[in-house]
Amino acid sequence: MDWVEKVLEKIREWVERVIDTLLGAPQPQQQPIPVPVEDGSHHRR
Repeated sequence: MDWVEKVLEKIREWVERVIDTLLGAPQPQQQPIPVPVEDGSHHRR
């Protein structure tokens, strides 16, 4: 019956997410992915 507990836990998590979304609860912000940018200091002459 362990699988029943796992299914119920997943359902609880899903319901919590739906309720949070409907009530407008703040969601954790995702971390931005750093993007390498050339700054011009490594140009060859």
